Amino acid sequence: MIDLRSDTVTRPTPGMLAAMTAAPVGDDVYGEDPTVNELERRTAALFGLEAGLFVPSGTMANQIAVRVHCRPQDEALLETTSHIRLWEAGGAAALSGVTLTPIDSPTRDGRLGASDFAGRVSPDDMHSVRTRLVCLEVTHNRGGGTVLSPDAIGDISRWARQHNLAMHLDGARVWNAIVKTGVPADVWGRMFDTVNVCFSKGLGTPVGSMLLGPRDLIAQARRIRKLFGGAMRQVGFLAAACLYALDHHIERLAEDHENAQVIAKAVEEVPGFTLAPRTVETNLVWFEVDARHGNAKAVAERLKAKGVLVAPLGAHVVRVVTHLDVSREQCQKAAGAIRALAG
Repeated sequence: MIDLRSDTVTRPTPGMLAAMTAAPVGDDVYGEDPTVNELERRTAALFGLEAGLFVPSGTMANQIAVRVHCRPQDEALLETTSHIRLWEAGGAAALSGVTLTPIDSPTRDGRLGASDFAGRVSPDDMHSVRTRLVCLEVTHNRGGGTVLSPDAIGDISRWARQHNLAMHLDGARVWNAIVKTGVPADVWGRMFDTVNVCFSKGLGTPVGSMLLGPRDLIAQARRIRKLFGGAMRQVGFLAAACLYALDHHIERLAEDHENAQVIAKAVEEVPGFTLAPRTVETNLVWFEVDARHGNAKAVAERLKAKGVLVAPLGAHVVRVVTHLDVSREQCQKAAGAIRALAG
């Protein structure tokens, strides 16, 4: 099977496995795992921030960030189809008593501008939630792997500061944005108070994400990680995989972007398939299927019969993701399977 459902389906490379088995470890709850400590130090420095906290998942990193910045009855502003709102099981409300207020992307690709936030701060009275946080997502998953430009983020950040709001980046796939734009990690990091980066999306590790930010906020985040059940012990074996990925798997993301173009071109050639958005920027290809193909699940089943796994993520929406474990040749074969659906 050529598995294009997600960039989370990868398995450790031989080099990564060797690094994992050779890692010195200790008890991270006591702060004694040297490999975790090195990963936290190095990742924070990469993004120009003071400290980092290693956590099991991007969802946990995002939810800890919400809890750090907000209190019950507070409000976070974010794009309607953002991961924090759609795919984190209502965590902001359930874990922190925080309201998520969605803002529709005018371009329908997850992008927002400062003007989209105008008038969104709730009034300062006891009948309203208290607006405290702005969350942005780069790259934007449901937006089609799109990249919100640093200039746009800068405009939003200035608006947020004018209203005393904190800024959080869900940068699960910010690695793809770094490679796509050539804008270094520290430029992205310094535009936000906190940043979530995932090592298991794009970089090919089996598990792991990190929340980055100022030392005082990360110290608070460490307490919340314990509350949420995310404190781990000899986790240096996993941190070693992340360190290996930082050294070997970032620049190669350009290959994933190129392979996504191979898939996108095939999708465009099938009547009844429509790229959504029309331009594929990174490693995510989203497309809509019309009635002649039945529905997204039917398309996924036909492709599975041809040896290709894709993700039906809506009644008529399919996602294809290129990643470390699929080669150009495999993507070309997958493209051929997609073109075969034209008949």
